[in-house]
Order: sequence, then structure tokens, then C-alpha cells
Amino acid sequence: MTAQDHRPLILDPARADDAAVLDDLRSRGDIVVSDLREPIRAELAGLLDLPEVGEGPEHDRWVHYPWRRRVVALPGPRTMRLVRLDRNRNKLTREEQDRLGTLVVGVVGQSVGHAIAHTLAMEGVCAELRLADFDDLEAANLNRVPASLFDIGLNKAVVTARRIAELDPYLPVTVYPEGITDEVIDGFFDGLSIVVEECDSLDVKLAVREAAQRHRVPLLMETSDRGLLDVERYDLEQDRPPFHGMLDGAGRADLRGLSTRDKAPYVIRILDAQGLSTDFAASLVEIDQTLSSWPQLGGDVQLGGATVAAAVRRIGLGLPLPSGRTRVDIQECLDALAPPIAAQEPDWSGVAAYEPPSVESLPFAEAVAVYAGLAPSGGNVQPWTITSNASDGIRIELDPKATTGMDIGFRGSAVAVGAALYNARVAAAAYGVLGDTEITEAPGALTATLRWGRGADPDLARDLPGVLARHTNRHPGTGTPLAPEVLEALAGAARPAGGTLRAITAPESLESAAVLLAASDRIRYLTPDLHAEMFAELRLPGDDLDSGLDLRTLEPAPDELAKLAIARRPDVMSRLRAFGGGVALGEYSLERVRSSSALLAICFDAPAPTLTDYAQAGAAVQRVWIEAERHGLAVQPMSPVFLYARTPDDLAGTFPGFEPEVTSLQERFSTLLAIPPTEAVALVLRLTHAPPPTTRSARRPHPAAGPR
Repeated sequence: MTAQDHRPLILDPARADDAAVLDDLRSRGDIVVSDLREPIRAELAGLLDLPEVGEGPEHDRWVHYPWRRRVVALPGPRTMRLVRLDRNRNKLTREEQDRLGTLVVGVVGQSVGHAIAHTLAMEGVCAELRLADFDDLEAANLNRVPASLFDIGLNKAVVTARRIAELDPYLPVTVYPEGITDEVIDGFFDGLSIVVEECDSLDVKLAVREAAQRHRVPLLMETSDRGLLDVERYDLEQDRPPFHGMLDGAGRADLRGLSTRDKAPYVIRILDAQGLSTDFAASLVEIDQTLSSWPQLGGDVQLGGATVAAAVRRIGLGLPLPSGRTRVDIQECLDALAPPIAAQEPDWSGVAAYEPPSVESLPFAEAVAVYAGLAPSGGNVQPWTITSNASDGIRIELDPKATTGMDIGFRGSAVAVGAALYNARVAAAAYGVLGDTEITEAPGALTATLRWGRGADPDLARDLPGVLARHTNRHPGTGTPLAPEVLEALAGAARPAGGTLRAITAPESLESAAVLLAASDRIRYLTPDLHAEMFAELRLPGDDLDSGLDLRTLEPAPDELAKLAIARRPDVMSRLRAFGGGVALGEYSLERVRSSSALLAICFDAPAPTLTDYAQAGAAVQRVWIEAERHGLAVQPMSPVFLYARTPDDLAGTFPGFEPEVTSLQERFSTLLAIPPTEAVALVLRLTHAPPPTTRSARRPHPAAGPR
């Protein structure tokens, strides 16, 4: 046998000898010459996330298939591999593909083995294949071997090798046309990563296992009846008995030269009579009577290719795959056929939209407490406990149990407590009971107190309707520009509370911010704790809606709602993180910021801000929000993951694995909004013109407020 029987001839036209061969082939009248370089390179150019190929035209080759009488021009091996295997991503990442591309796999037996070897080559999960079979292809093999009439009489291993060469001429394939013999078996196993045993001879089956033991090579066997797959990890258990010990000590001499009928007892012992399919078991009774051999179906053989390839991937990637046996039983799966359960969209028909509580009949102390509880907070967690009485005043205490991962150092909670204190002051001013305020803090603790007095501040009281009406509106906007006087009014609202606005309104700046905030969202999804907290905040029909985010408040479009079903799965997020994906996770924020009229950061001057500083800035947040709605603007807080991170330790503890990326995002965001290092950010707001929200997130009712 020559190389031309199963291997294509790869020609480099830059070499004189190869160029002469190519010229000779072109001059012959029986050779068809074709050039696939241009269409394959066009495919390459259309690939997304393309790495550096590292190949130019100098790597192009001409490939002669003697059995086809064809010569084909192709790009180099790396280009071909990138294009051919691109649709593997990301069931296999490029890194995983490269790792699997180092495996050397031997396949003994080329009936079921043909499907297995071809599947491994299709998936690109091997660097080399070794194929062994002494038998020639017959017409009776064509029910399960994907060959053709023109292959009859050829060695089965040659048939497999040719088919693989027409798929990937660069993949090395070695053929053992005499099968596995004592003379070649150790050479066959030298450097082998995995062996797949699919031959009919029981003594050869045993010989392969003994060699796998000697060379510490894992062995796989697929039996195309009820999808039976055997795994024997001789790489991990060198002393493991062959066939899981089911041969009961029989040796190669006992198994050599047996007729099909004489093999049956051993086959039944190995395969387990009770586990055989009814059709296969009944057929064994007819061996040498009405059947010459045991039956196999082409579909079952192709399934074997898929199951063995899956096992090879697990071994190659170091994933768990112990010795043992399993079945991938298609008939059993078909017996379990059942109507699919359609995914149900949330049914809100019986859930009323939230209405703010009525306070008209409440005593002033309870009414002020209700107004305080309407302040904004991240994820609507309402991180406070509020107590009030008519004799002393109102007390708002930070609740450390209500914190989240993004509430670094309770800074976000402190802003919420400060906003609640501002609400209380507004209500107290309207009721004429405004007195002194005090904010005290200790490690992990913050308390804001308003004592009753006799004050009645008209400027403060003016915000009372705004306190009651304030809400988040997450609808996409129109992008209508803001009038300069509106921005000035917002800045004027922040100043009395010590706040400074850093705003962007230009479309190109908003686009830059959209990209940064989308990247921030991606990190939030891909950080396990933050992901879990994000979805714990969402409320569906039947949930307690008094805290968290009513799903309707997200104003999700149908496609966004559908994406949430995938995005809420932690296993999917883990996989995305593993291969560095997930850009699309930021699309929600990307589109909303793009449609904005302005993005502004409410800042305050504090090089080393305390919780008290953040609480005082909460008043600026509430004042700006109320002023924006007074001008008919829709307001949505944007919470970049880095919002409350102040030190490298903050980043390392909250975003493990993403510290450099989050640091870069934070720096670029600060530069974009011209936030100086001496200022801290209390909150980021997106402003736009949009339709009214579907509903508002509800609030925990104050005990004195009564039913809503």
C-alpha cells in the first residue's frame, strides 16, 4: 500500500519539486483543477471575533487527491482550521479547541469506527488519527458505513482515511491495513492519547485492552445497541480488569478464532443480556440460522460517533469521566415523548399597579415616616428601618442586612438613608414641624434623626408633591436634547445640598457612556454574587411586591423579556465568563443610554468620603430627581458596578477576576464626565423624554399608613 491509497499529496508551489509535480498534474487531461482559496478567505473575512491568523498566501497549498483525480488549491492549515471549526464556538471555545487539537486518537475497527473517526475529524478534536482494520469494504457494510459503491473492495481503514482527507487534508492519518497485530500494537499505542475499540474479534478486543493497560491509555467502546458506551480509564486505573471484569478471566487464547455463534456467549456476558434491546437479543438467537451476523443500523452507528466524540472531549479537556457504562438510548427517549411545556410570560392581569399610600388621615409623625419611606434605593431594597413618634421625631437607621454586593461599604445605602431624611424634612416642613437634623455613624452603622420643631420652610415644602410622585422610568427615550436652562435648573437643585452635577448631553459622549455602562452591566452579570442579587431583586406575579423591582418597571421589550430567561441562568453566565463572552448582556443599558437626552453624575466634594458625606449627598440626589420630573423628564438611575468603589481593595473584593477591567471602566467614565479625583459620586441618572412608566415599584408600608 502506498500513501496515495489514502493520503492526499500536499504541494507547495514555492518548492521547485512540488511546482514541477503541479505543472505535470495541470497538463494531464484527466485531472480536474479547482481553486477554493478566494471563497474560503471570504468566509474568513466574515467571521466575528477573528484572532490573528498568522498565515499569508505563502502558506497556500495545492492538494492532489489521486483517487478523485482532483487538485484543489487551499489556504494554509491554520486558516482552514479557523474557518472550518468556527461553528464549533462556543460549545467549544478556541482555547478548548486548541487543547483538544493536541490529541492523538487511535480507532480500531472501521465500521462503527468509521463514524467515530470521521466525527472526531469533523469536530477537529484531534491532532492525529490512527485507523486500524484488516477487512475490505463489502456491499453489506453500506447499511452503516457512509461509503459508496466505488469503495467496495477497498480496505475499510483506507475508505475512512480518504473521507477524512477530503474533509481536512492537513490532518495526519495513519492507516494500519493489516489491523492490530502483535507486531504493530505497541507502535500503534506509542504516543496515543485515547484508543477507541470497535472491532469484532474478541481476542483483538482483549489485546487492545491489555495494550491500553501497558501504555496507560483510556479506552472507549460504543456498541450500537441502545447507545451503549463503555469507558475504561486505564490511564487512571492501570490494574483495572478488561471489560470491567465481565470476561470472568477468559484469555486471548480462549477468544481467538471463534465463529460468530461461538462468540455469542462472551458477547452476551460483556453486553449484559438484560440490557440488550429486544430486537438485538432476538437476532442473536438467529445467528447462523437466518442471520450471518449481528445486526447494526446506520443511525445507531452515527449516534455512536456522537457519543464517543463527547467522551473524547471530556477526557481531552480533563472533565470528569470515570470508568463505567452508560446508554444513550434513542428508543427510550422516543418512548418518553411528551408535549412541550410552553414558557409562560408573566401574567399581570390580576396585579394592580402600585399606588402611593394615602396620608391625609394620618397624624403628622406617621405621615412624615411614610414620605421618608418613598425615597429611592438601589434595587428598591429600602435599606433602612424608620421609627417615629409624635413627641420626639423620626429616626432612620441604615439596615446592614439589606445591603448588596454593589453597595460597597454601605455607601449606596447611605445615599438612600440621606434621601429618606430629605423626604422627611420636606414633609416636616409642609406640616410645620421641621426641626434640627443629625447624622451619626459608626463602623457599618448610620443613623439620621429629625427632631420635631416649629419650622415651615416653603422652599422645602414645595417638593412635597414631587416626593409623592417621584418614580423611575426605564422606557427608552427619544433622545430629544435638553434645553440649557433645564440643565442649569438641575444644577441649581443640587447646590443647596452640596451637590455638583457632571453632565454629558452630546450624542457622541452619550454613545461613549453607553458603551462603558454596557461593559459594566456585562461584569455584573458575569460576577456570580452580583448576578444572584440582581435576579433576587426581580419580582413576578405572586411575589411580594413591597420591595425589589416589579418586572414591569424594567419596561422590557418582548426580545428583552426573552433574553432574561437565558440571562438569569448562572450556568450560562459561568460559561460566558469562561470564554470571555457576554457583550450582549449590556444591550439593555446600551440602548437606553443611547436614547437619552443627558447622563449626569451627582457628585460632592469629599476626597475621603464618609458614610455621613454620602448621606448628605442623598439630599442632592432627591432634589435633582424631583426637579427633573418637574421639567417633564423621565429619570432612571444607572448603577455602574464601580459606582461606590473607592480603593483597589473595594474592586478586588467585589469583582474578582475583573479588577483591571473595572478599574479601566471607572477611570474612563470619570474622564468622560470630567469628575475630578476630589469628588465622589452619589448616583448616576439617565434623563430622557419618554412615555409614562407602566407602574412604579411598591414600598413596604409603614405600619401606621394602613392598607394601600
